[in-house]
Amino acid sequence: MSLAVFLAVIAAAALHAGWNALVKGGGDKTVTMAAVIFGHLPLALLALPFVPVPTPESLPYLVGSVLFHTGYQVFLIKSYRTGELTQVYPVARGSAPLIVTLISVGFLGVVLLPAQIAGILVIGLGIFGIALARQGDGLRNVGAVGLALTTGCFIAGYSIVDGLGARVMGAPVAYYSWLSLLNAVLFAIILRLTSPGAISRIPREAGRVFLIGGAASYIAYAMVVWAFTRAPIPVVTALRETSIIFALLIGILFLGERVTLAKVISTLLVVSGVIVLRIV
Repeated sequence: MSLAVFLAVIAAAALHAGWNALVKGGGDKTVTMAAVIFGHLPLALLALPFVPVPTPESLPYLVGSVLFHTGYQVFLIKSYRTGELTQVYPVARGSAPLIVTLISVGFLGVVLLPAQIAGILVIGLGIFGIALARQGDGLRNVGAVGLALTTGCFIAGYSIVDGLGARVMGAPVAYYSWLSLLNAVLFAIILRLTSPGAISRIPREAGRVFLIGGAASYIAYAMVVWAFTRAPIPVVTALRETSIIFALLIGILFLGERVTLAKVISTLLVVSGVIVLRIV
């Protein structure tokens, strides 16, 4: 993996943890998540006049990706309603690279070096170690873990679809800009049916999340989609999940969540896996 791709994915990981903390730390999780999704639109709409329209070959990937992203967003909302950031986030993010690796190697014919597989497994082990640590109240939230695992399945789904779709279209920023637009339209329809009035509450309750979280989320995943076209999808996905380190720090420093020895050791495992992926 080149240094440019490595740095882009690490930067994306930091931005991703930041907007997730905004959603977790906000009031109504539906409103704050909607603010992030609609916050993609200013940058996406700004990009559309300068990028190509989707190719016919890329349309199935866009449709599939919108469904996966929407499922991810719905279950992430449910997860954050019941669990801590430092528990939900690592389970959701940690399960994804393992699923992506299994599918990519087992069914898509992707060939990885033994060291790359080892690095991915070490990252996954470290993340799950953080996830299984007890919460601030000394208990394990099994329900939140189940919701987070479901979220991780959706993350794996959109990671694979977007990696392939961006390659087929040949224009990563264009692919993600159109995806952002379609995702916002579908999420708006869902809100109209399930949470009337949620959209009108965004300026009053989540204006900062719209401006900061939306921009951070768009830029972060745009960099990841670009990286998907430059490096193996499983490697990019695993490296991206180093965002758990940033989420752990945010949860402890700003959300008042407890630091434990288990979380520290697990974080060191994640760092070790990152170093392996950078070296090979």
